[in-house]
Amino acid sequence: MNAQAPVVEMTNISISFPGVKALDGVNFRMFPGEVHSLLGENGAGKSTLIKALTGVYAIDSGPADSGEILLAGNRVSFAGPAQAQNAGISTVYQEVNLLGNLSVAENIMLGREPRRFGGIDWRATRRRAVELLRGLHLDIDPGSLLGSHSLAVQQLVAIARAIDVNAKVLILDEPTSSLDADEVAELFRVIRELKAEGVAILFVSHFLDQVYEISDRLTVLRNGKLVGEYRTAEILRLDLVQKMIGKELAILDALERRIVEPGGGEDDEVPLLAATALGRKGSIAPVDLRVYTGEVVGLAGLLGSGRTELARILSGIDRPDSGELVIDGTPHRFRTPRSALARGVAYSSENRRAEGIVEDLTVRDNIVLALQADRGWFHPISRKRRDELAVSYIQALNIRPANPDAIVRNLSGGNQQKVLLARWLAVAPRLLILDEPTRGIDVGAKAEIQKLVVNLAENGMSVLFISAELEEVLRLSSRIAIMRDRRLVADIVNDDLTVDSLLAIIADGELTAVER
Repeated sequence: MNAQAPVVEMTNISISFPGVKALDGVNFRMFPGEVHSLLGENGAGKSTLIKALTGVYAIDSGPADSGEILLAGNRVSFAGPAQAQNAGISTVYQEVNLLGNLSVAENIMLGREPRRFGGIDWRATRRRAVELLRGLHLDIDPGSLLGSHSLAVQQLVAIARAIDVNAKVLILDEPTSSLDADEVAELFRVIRELKAEGVAILFVSHFLDQVYEISDRLTVLRNGKLVGEYRTAEILRLDLVQKMIGKELAILDALERRIVEPGGGEDDEVPLLAATALGRKGSIAPVDLRVYTGEVVGLAGLLGSGRTELARILSGIDRPDSGELVIDGTPHRFRTPRSALARGVAYSSENRRAEGIVEDLTVRDNIVLALQADRGWFHPISRKRRDELAVSYIQALNIRPANPDAIVRNLSGGNQQKVLLARWLAVAPRLLILDEPTRGIDVGAKAEIQKLVVNLAENGMSVLFISAELEEVLRLSSRIAIMRDRRLVADIVNDDLTVDSLLAIIADGELTAVER
């Protein structure tokens, strides 16, 4: 037990939004001079807890919102982040929200510049910036433009700005998501300096290696509830992953699995898609991956492991800066999703609302959208053909209501997902990349989508199936590629694999490429 009193103590925090209990009676604490990691899958409540602490959400704003926050033993209630910052709670977000067209010194002191004779005292501004940078042992020219520096340096400047208010608590939200190994090491050096000065640091990250390297204590949330607080050195990685995912392994062993047999993969067969050392700095390390015709390849890993980053590179949304992508034995460089689509590669995003359906359009218009874009807007699809496509996929996917003129925003989440799938099926891809296609939908719709994946593979379509639900990946995939900390750590034939074995690789796996 820590002998010091907590610098932050949040008790019985509950916050609700319409139809959602974001936090349900959560307790959380931080001690001075300690790095504390906050962990949990998407929707666990991490962001909501941080926003409650920093005054973005008021815990007394509604009848279902409650709790108490103590800062250095005193009860506080912040009306916004500015009040929290003035009280000593500073936040550095994943996306650096500073101004690249201003100098390093101007960014550090922005809004807090020393004044003299009614104007800004630029000499004092620069002097204070130098003091802050030296205090963190950072050799950065305070007069240089912030935008001329790497993202890592910009993160460090944001930290220097954050501690200028005599911060008691520093919140780092995914600070390493776009940094390479050397940049992470420099950031961790600064974190250790601040820790030694007594600052309490909240480190939010999906990278388990980094969590174990830098944090003293960790808290796990799941579905808006507290799972537990643990000393990092005293909890095994496998146990941590199980607590984050919330699966009882004993009952998953009996899971009925419907394995899709690979459609190819003989020694002399050319893969439909072969990625060799394909990577992107700050996104994923170089990856080797093959997908054969009629094969379902599962892509597993925790949130933030690099699953979506790999999918975006394979589908032309993001461009790789290393490696080679070969389709049917011919090298290709996809510069846009449209160029990937021309080679038969389609990507269905995990972000259904922002990157998928167009809510204000009809079911018909959403279904034909990709096909029309591929043809070009100067070659419109006839109304008769659009109607035929819409009716065909509405029936094939059991979209409800079975009305092509229905506005998509009025459909359930499961039916919206079916409309999105229909859009990509309409362009007849050879490889369909499905990123979390069953997230947030009911059990019935989930079963129908899983059955669709099986049928597509049986009819010769290849599928790269991405899901955080390991039992779903096991049920559908003939082979499973496992991502961990933005690296491909295993590529395994799905032969008697269990959730236990997948979790073990996710938690502790080393590079184990298993040839088909």
